[in-house]
Amino acid sequence: MESWLWPVAALVLGIILGVVGLSLRRRREQRTQAVNRFGEVDPQVRTMIGVLKAAAMAVGPHDEVIHSNAAARTQGLARADRIAVPAVLDMVRDCRASGHSTTTDLELQRGVGSPTLHLTVRVAVLDAGVVIVLAEDRTPLLRVDETRRDFVANVSHELKTPIGAISLLAEAVSEAAHDPDAVEHFAGRLSKESRRLADLVGQIIELSRLQAGDAPVAHELAEVGHIVDAAIDRTRELAVQRRVTIATTGDETLELMCDPPRLEDALTNLLQNAIVYSDEGSRVAISHRRVTDGDDEFVEIAVADNGIGIKSDEQQRIFERFYRVDYARSRSSGGTGLGLSIVKHVAAIHGGTVNVWSQPGQGSTFTLRLPGTTSQQDQD
Repeated sequence: MESWLWPVAALVLGIILGVVGLSLRRRREQRTQAVNRFGEVDPQVRTMIGVLKAAAMAVGPHDEVIHSNAAARTQGLARADRIAVPAVLDMVRDCRASGHSTTTDLELQRGVGSPTLHLTVRVAVLDAGVVIVLAEDRTPLLRVDETRRDFVANVSHELKTPIGAISLLAEAVSEAAHDPDAVEHFAGRLSKESRRLADLVGQIIELSRLQAGDAPVAHELAEVGHIVDAAIDRTRELAVQRRVTIATTGDETLELMCDPPRLEDALTNLLQNAIVYSDEGSRVAISHRRVTDGDDEFVEIAVADNGIGIKSDEQQRIFERFYRVDYARSRSSGGTGLGLSIVKHVAAIHGGTVNVWSQPGQGSTFTLRLPGTTSQQDQD
């Protein structure tokens, strides 16, 4: 190459590099200006995104995530500065191209074994190609709807048995009108099924009110021993029938701020289960005491039996509505399958918990732990 061509080539190369560098610098400036303009359009948008419960993020003109809140990152919508869900990225691009906001329901599977998220995603253009993305998690609402449908189905199924039995027994009484012994027998069965139906309907209503959170809750200082004695009185006839002895221990002066009728209902349910699931001639014990956990005081009421026990894989399910460890035994005793669910909700409205220890063949112990209150503390 001629020597005079070298300076010309160097000049041309320098011009090309300069143009390329200028182009890249302008693109960076445009991107920065877009981000800055985002802040100038509404300086409170970042704050708004940060406090929203719904997943939210602002996406820049090059599909980069400018800002996102914790929900967006937790749900896997935003990962560092990029959109992690292809369907959401497509929505952002379509929205930016059309200039119109859109809303779509998406199902997001975050991984093997993880629950599916049901999201309602909304996207809208803000300014300078910046798109706002909002994703509302509808999974809890769908779960509530599913639970409600299951509850209605279970109620319908459970009501059919006593209603059908009452109908058949009424026909049997009519047909045996000239046989006093048969009438007496069927009338006794009819009375039993009527009580079962009344108990079931009553517990369904009470459980529905507890779950809805609109049931009035009394707060009065009561002696725990009196509540325990009342629950024992309500189960005494059942205990006599099964020749089960009920023993009680505890501080007779122990007091608790509570809703006495509901706490009595909870203890009655625990005692009935203990009696039904114990062998005839067994012993059931109910005790109450004050315990401390750090600076907090609690009242613990425990109901223990030496009955059939509960398998470990069933111990979490026993608090579900209509779940029974031994269906045949529960039905024969007139159980509704709602008792432990009511116990769980009664504990919850008192700010407490209910726990179970059990081993198959060794019995079970249910323990209510409720925030403790003494009369002395009230006076202070």
